[in-house]
Amino acid sequence: MNRQRKKILMFHPSLAPYRLDQFNSLNELFDLTVVFLFDNIWNNKMDQSKLLDHCRFKVLYLLKGPRRKGKVFFRFGMYRMIRKIQPDIIMGFEYSLTTQLLILWKQLGIITQKIGTTLDDSIDMCHHMQSKLRNLARKRSVKHLDFWVVMSAEVSEFYKNKFNLKEHQLIVSPILQKPERLRENARKLEEIAQQYVREYDLEGKKTLLFVGRLIPEKGLSVFLSTLSSLLLEADNLKFVIVGEGRELSSLQEIMEDQQLRGKVMFAGRLEGEELHAWYACGSGLVLPSLFEPFGAVVNEALIFGMPVLCSQYAGAASLITPERGILFDPKNRNDTLEKTERFLEMIQSVKEVRLAERPSLMGNYQLQFNKEWEKLT
Repeated sequence: MNRQRKKILMFHPSLAPYRLDQFNSLNELFDLTVVFLFDNIWNNKMDQSKLLDHCRFKVLYLLKGPRRKGKVFFRFGMYRMIRKIQPDIIMGFEYSLTTQLLILWKQLGIITQKIGTTLDDSIDMCHHMQSKLRNLARKRSVKHLDFWVVMSAEVSEFYKNKFNLKEHQLIVSPILQKPERLRENARKLEEIAQQYVREYDLEGKKTLLFVGRLIPEKGLSVFLSTLSSLLLEADNLKFVIVGEGRELSSLQEIMEDQQLRGKVMFAGRLEGEELHAWYACGSGLVLPSLFEPFGAVVNEALIFGMPVLCSQYAGAASLITPERGILFDPKNRNDTLEKTERFLEMIQSVKEVRLAERPSLMGNYQLQFNKEWEKLT
């Protein structure tokens, strides 16, 4: 007889493509219901209908309640949802007011379930809290939450050492996607990627790729200014920027001022296969973030066999090995130049796109995923 799965009720801001596989895998171990507090990502709108088609877990929404930009103060109906679903385990997110409300209800005896939270902080963010209020919320949470879901073993060790948390309280579960899902339509991806190669004249060129929002935290303006000398010197080097945001005009100004037209290209914001095709044809991904809780694009690039030049401040730096790429300090110009030059020696020029010749650089994480989450069973 199969053991009945425990019920998890998770409150989460919104459905993002990079969370799909994690939630679906979690639903294989537990009976998972995710209650989203926004109907889309507030600063990066996604095609939600396509995402929902891939969900194998139960999806509900609570959309009424005060908000400010992407911040949720609280949502009306949380307790009603708990009463309706009768979960064994309840999860909030980060040190949000949603999580603090769950702690308060448990202190008052209103709920009795095991409660925990997902925490996307990188190790750099663990050491440098963004605000006094968040630091206070963390101090309160570590006294009352039963478990935390963190992005890396390094973050797990931080919480053990600083707050005396136990091994069974910390679930290491980075935001990883399944290669077989992202690469499943290989022929179409190759067709789109080959079209990019022709359109942007990439064949025979070493093509660096950036994917993300064009905002100051990503460190792209500083990186582009630093990279300009290498771009001008190397005839076979190009830089493709995929994304949109408020720094677009300043990046275009840098391109013009440094005479980089034809060397730097802006592909706009893309998602799904149109985005994945860039991973299939580019030479290497660059993530120069000054502040980055994780950085799902690192995992996506590695899935398509693309090495990564990754900021040491990104949570996804934990994924980088010598075979997968190089870490660098985007706040240090000399280190950026040195590591970029090394990275350029590591990557290959663009050629005819064949995914079979670009195996995933990510291993099978499912066994480790199961082992970590079984701490709750």
